[in-house]
Amino acid sequence: MIQEIFANQASRILEKDNEIIGLAVGGSWLSNEIDEYSDLDLILVTKEKISDDKVKMLDVANRIGNLLSGFTGEHVGEPRVLICLYDNPLLHVDIKFLTLSELSHRVETPHILFDRENQVKNILKQSEEHFPLPDYQWIEDRFWIWVHYSLLKIGRGEYFEALDFFGFLRMVVLGPLLHIKNGNLPRAVRKVEMEIDKNDLAELKGTIPKYEKQSLLDSLRNSVELYRDLRKSLFDENIKLQSETEEKVMEYFKSIEKLKK
Repeated sequence: MIQEIFANQASRILEKDNEIIGLAVGGSWLSNEIDEYSDLDLILVTKEKISDDKVKMLDVANRIGNLLSGFTGEHVGEPRVLICLYDNPLLHVDIKFLTLSELSHRVETPHILFDRENQVKNILKQSEEHFPLPDYQWIEDRFWIWVHYSLLKIGRGEYFEALDFFGFLRMVVLGPLLHIKNGNLPRAVRKVEMEIDKNDLAELKGTIPKYEKQSLLDSLRNSVELYRDLRKSLFDENIKLQSETEEKVMEYFKSIEKLKK
């Protein structure tokens, strides 16, 4: 696979730099699920922190291949990642720039490509991976206000705004909760088509609307019912339900449904 060829090439080049402690790879590489559509997730460990200097990050990226363009990942909450597109072959590569101490806080344990004096291996042994789980109370405290906001947009006729909301809801709430219900890590909607029960998938498809009022309302009601079912399956008695808010929002839902198109 082109990802493996690129990773090995990067390893041979970067291990010559004494300022670089090691190079590792994560993502679909770890589960042997790389295919022609996969990107490559590299973890670069340096002696000194360089993730606060985009020029230095780009300099490293340019050394390991024919870099077309690259930008840092603030939009996904990870400015230490340089998101790159290479040519010959055309390949998406994410490079996370870490120090040894930063490597101890991770969501997965990467595969080591090269490791100067076993420093990466040792830090991995001394720490554990931890994938963050959704905060159910955080979700419940927000869900019904989000539904109300969506109803406002549908009622006003701002359908594009409403359509965007459904993607957000699947990414932040429904996708992660469905993954947990099915025994998977809550990776938003990543690979949800392949990893959840077919009946759950059918319900998730019911949250995809068309650009019309009734379809938007039907999809929103399906989203509400799916959330309620997931809440029953996953939440325990420690989660305080926002019952009054839910009741008032669903009353408002009925009033929006009665409005003329």
